[in-house]
Amino acid sequence: MHMRLSAAIAAFARSVIPLALVAAIVGLVAPAHADSSQEAWTALRQPGAVAVMRHALAPGTGDPADFDLGDCATQRNLDDRGRAQARAIGASLRSEGIVFDRVLTSQWCRCRETAELLAMGTVEELPALNSFFGQRARSAEQTRKTGAFLKELSADARVLLVTHQVNITALTGVYPASGEIVVGRMGAEGFEVAGSIEIAP
Repeated sequence: MHMRLSAAIAAFARSVIPLALVAAIVGLVAPAHADSSQEAWTALRQPGAVAVMRHALAPGTGDPADFDLGDCATQRNLDDRGRAQARAIGASLRSEGIVFDRVLTSQWCRCRETAELLAMGTVEELPALNSFFGQRARSAEQTRKTGAFLKELSADARVLLVTHQVNITALTGVYPASGEIVVGRMGAEGFEVAGSIEIAP
């Protein structure tokens, strides 16, 4: 009887401990993501905030072989979900009282359309934000130009940059999802990330 009870206790412990470990891991991970989002919203309200956004959902990778910067029909573009995502992100920003002094975008159509659908202000093109996905040798130079542009802004300017995954990763070290916004500011040693905001399509 005693042996059977001991065995039952041991079996129970084996079944419960892994669940406890899983619960502990989930408890550690979930708040971290929430904290990142909360930190990002807080940072967006501060003077000097820089929001770097990946264009909304545009299925596929890179661009077609006949890509022409001046012809959207030759490019990979937002689909209906991406357009709805861009509108939803803009609505969320406005509902939180977020405003930007400038909104800048890559010249790629999927970025320009994202920036326009956000409806956060007049959209300006900034060639340094153009994708270098197919020309990785341009990464360092374009990232340097983007950083230099940000450093030349007034210290209290709030800006939104709409660009591509490769550009954002090179500047911030973050690999963003479609529509994700990485928030921070330019520091002496480069871009200082406060957090990120993701509104899924």
